Order: sequence, then C-alpha cells, then structure tokens
Amino acid sequence: MQNNPTPPAIKIESVLRKQTNWKKLWFYQKTVVLYQMTYVFTRRFFPAYGDRTVDQMVQAARSGKQNIVEGSADGVTSMELELKLLNVARSSIQELLEDYEDYLPAHKLTKWTAGHPRFDGMLAYCRTHNYLNDYEPFFNKWTDEEAANICITLCRMVDKMMMTYQKKKEEEFVTEGGIRERMTAARLGYRTNQREALENATHEIEKLQKENQQLKEYILQMQKKEEKV
Repeated sequence: MQNNPTPPAIKIESVLRKQTNWKKLWFYQKTVVLYQMTYVFTRRFFPAYGDRTVDQMVQAARSGKQNIVEGSADGVTSMELELKLLNVARSSIQELLEDYEDYLPAHKLTKWTAGHPRFDGMLAYCRTHNYLNDYEPFFNKWTDEEAANICITLCRMVDKMMMTYQKKKEEEFVTEGGIRERMTAARLGYRTNQREALENATHEIEKLQKENQQLKEYILQMQKKEEKV
C-alpha cells in the first residue's frame, strides 16, 4: 500500500515578494550622481557657513536616493509602504529641482532650454549616462551654470522615470494585493492542497479495499475448487 500523499509545503515566495535590485534601476543610479554632485556643488558655490540652503539641498538629494533603497527593501512585505516611500523620494527630488532652478536666476545665470547651443548635448549625455564615474571627473571642473543645468536635467529625468515606475507598481498592487491578501491566498492554497490530498487518499483507500475484496473472493473460489478435487 502506498503512503498517503502529503500536501505540499507553502513556499515563502507565495507570501513575500521578490526584492527589487534597486542598484539596477536607472533612476536610482541617477540619484547617486545627484547626491554626490549636490554635495560638491554646495561646497563649491555656497558660503561655508550661514546658508541653510546647503543642508536642505544635500538632505533632499540624500532623501531621494535613500527612500528608493528603503522602499525597495520594504516592498518585500509591503507594496503599500514601498509606494509611499517612492513618493517621498520623488518629492525630495522635486524639492532639489526647485532649489537648482532657483539658483540660476538668483545668480543671473542662464537656464538651458531647447534652442540653447548646449541643451541637446547635455540632454543626450544625461540620457545615456547613469553612473557616478561618468560625472565625477567633472565635479570640480564645471561652472555653477553647467552643474546646475545638468542637475536640473537629471532631476527631471528621475522624476519622469519614477512616475512610470510607480504606475507599474500601483498596477501590481491592484492585481496582486498586499501582504494580507498574499497570506490569505497562501492559506487558501494550502487548504486546497490538503483537501485534494485527502480526496486522493480516500480514492486510493477505496481502490485498495475493492482490490482486497476481489482477492479474498478469488482465494475463496480457489479453496472450494481444491476441496472438490
């Protein structure tokens, strides 16, 4: 007689979501650049003491980067929390963008827009370069006008990428649900497996009982034949 089948164990993947590798996200890579560039920018072009804008810009750049990391990590158990932290990251980048856009007119510098001789080249470079080592060699070479315009472009690109990413995550949340929904689905799946296993075992027992009865009847018939002989 075969052993009764046991219901399959619930795999942890059925409850916990796979963690996003944030280091491969293009908008995260650009926030790393923004944070490091902002740190250098504020120390090159702002007074050493007495200007609160320095700390505000650096903290906004750091918040944008760190909340992407924290959101991706927390997303394993809570997509809702991940979405909230991604929104905080976007808000921080928007705050940083505002600071750079304020800096240019305040210092009588030019904001590069379509038609400016350097706009297309800057746009193409920022689109195709995500890593810190693509920008870091120029941190202490660019003028404040150059650096500010590049940071403005990066901020806008990050914001646009994050909007697309958040929309995708929101769609996943609607279809997959949060941790409670996934736990409920896992429990229901486990109970279904148990029920199916019990039904299979019952059918197997009934089959064996029938075969056993047939075997008894056959043995009895054989015994009667031997007695007649």
